Amino acid sequence: MPRTAVNLPSPYGSCPFDPPPAYEAAAREGAVTRAVLPDGTAAWLVTGYEEVRAVLADPRFSADARTPGFPFLSPGQRELATAKPSFIRMDDPEHARLRRMVTKDFLVKRIEELRPGIQDIVDRAVDRMTEGRTSADLVAEFALPVPSLVICLMLGVPYEDHDLFQSLSRTLLDNNSTRQQAEEAHARLMGYLAELAERKRRHPEDDILSRLAARDDLTAQETASLGFLLLVTGHESTANMTAISVLALLRHPDQTARLRSDPGLIRGAVEELLRHLTIIHLGLGRAATEPVTLAGVTIPAGAGVICMLSTANREEHLFTADNGTAPTALDITRDARRHVAFGYGTHQCLGQTLARVELQIILTTLLHRLPALRLAVPPTQLTYNQNNIVYGLRALPVTW
Repeated sequence: MPRTAVNLPSPYGSCPFDPPPAYEAAAREGAVTRAVLPDGTAAWLVTGYEEVRAVLADPRFSADARTPGFPFLSPGQRELATAKPSFIRMDDPEHARLRRMVTKDFLVKRIEELRPGIQDIVDRAVDRMTEGRTSADLVAEFALPVPSLVICLMLGVPYEDHDLFQSLSRTLLDNNSTRQQAEEAHARLMGYLAELAERKRRHPEDDILSRLAARDDLTAQETASLGFLLLVTGHESTANMTAISVLALLRHPDQTARLRSDPGLIRGAVEELLRHLTIIHLGLGRAATEPVTLAGVTIPAGAGVICMLSTANREEHLFTADNGTAPTALDITRDARRHVAFGYGTHQCLGQTLARVELQIILTTLLHRLPALRLAVPPTQLTYNQNNIVYGLRALPVTW
């Protein structure tokens, strides 16, 4: 274990695709490390693959943000997690009760049925972006609209309101937001969804929010909270993953050429991109409810734990490719299926199948329709959302 505690969050290094160097250094020295949160509170950083999975699967580590000792990286994050928590910030049985209410909408069979509709959304987005032009900001004009349209259709949220919910989501996911800013954004978005759910209750349609609003076993608050979670995570994560995946492929032309020549590699390529990029760069928080020994280290009750998915996904003995490529490199032929980019255990990301299908369609379509796609600015001019809960690019100027 390192002699000095790791400060959270730690600064990034020179490569935008890599975890902060301090986390990588901690992982080399041991799977469990002392850490310090921004407010000076002591916590534990878990960087090893097996240890991350052990924490996320162990009910002694609470996902409930109201549990004493739960770690927060900012006041805004505390507000988002504790004000009116969604089921991802609850423990079983309450977590399981609420999650079951939306599980069927995200089953593999249901998502696969959506492929033609998603393909149509993607094709139309490429048409709009390229009409009469040879350059664009891929974030604003493609990566953000596509998943927003998809989740709006699934939920029954009017896409014409996208400026509102996208703006509020950015505030809520930004660790630089003050507590007041987070509170106001949370209240506005919850109010919007509560009002929409009430309209759906009176005039139901074939969408998730209508089905939730019609249930007798959900309060109006719980309905709005479920809608809130699905709306925010349903567009922000995939939007960020889309843009940074495109950038990673553009920065690795050999991988892009291989994928273009063999589109059948797309499923494995998406898993490798998810592993390599792991856009939940700030990790997943948990709180120990009793003493737990992990990798020879006893974590006391009431201690906060941050599970660093990005370092877990670069575990050498698990993710060194058959051809010898190190886990630090991007290799779309690597078997990356054991990655923990979507978390692990009962709280594993509900929308992972949707995200996979969207990314498969998006990347295949872009590579096929824009064979000359390339960066329009030097890579050094790109800026990243390094303080966001979900890592990504602020803009991605491209040309074709």
